[in-house]
Amino acid sequence: MAGGGSDPNARNKATWHIGSWGNPYEGGGRPGKGVVSYSLSPNQQRPMANFISKGFWNVARRSKNQVLFFIPPLVLAYGTMQWAIERNEYLNSKPGRAEFADSEE
Repeated sequence: MAGGGSDPNARNKATWHIGSWGNPYEGGGRPGKGVVSYSLSPNQQRPMANFISKGFWNVARRSKNQVLFFIPPLVLAYGTMQWAIERNEYLNSKPGRAEFADSEE
């Protein structure tokens, strides 16, 4: 017997090809038990359907609901950065160096 052992189907089990990666049915393999596959024809897919009429308003509505979570931290970060830039420019200017010259060491 091919493959050795007492199993008469050992040769068939050893040569059964499951298919390439991502396509298990390519090599004539059997589909898995209880596996259901669905597909949609490319002609039936409409990813941009109703985008102008509904999509824009949906984005506006969802953004309006999130504005209080986004704008205050942005304003706070901008104000902090502006303060830090102005403070740095002052401390590195002639009057700033003169004011804090003896307190740094």
